[in-house]
Amino acid sequence: MKIDEAEDIVISAIVGVLDQKSHVSRDTVLVGEKALLDSMKLVEVCLLLEDLAQEENFEFDWTSENAMSKSKSIFRSVSALAEEFSKQSEA
Repeated sequence: MKIDEAEDIVISAIVGVLDQKSHVSRDTVLVGEKALLDSMKLVEVCLLLEDLAQEENFEFDWTSENAMSKSKSIFRSVSALAEEFSKQSEA
């Protein structure tokens, strides 16, 4: 899966779990002080991505050591999460 396609999927997942209309871009922060999502919404996004990955015949692991690492977390931004989603789809 190409990164652009993965970004569209991640953005759609985020917009889908938010109650209000929010502008989501590849640079949107997912964790930390300026995060768009609280922890429960982030888990909802990840579960949705798991389901979408299954439909595409791969397993999306968002609980890995890299995901939880502060410096290289896949949750830094939409683009970081999309990059990991794309990478796992190719594995």
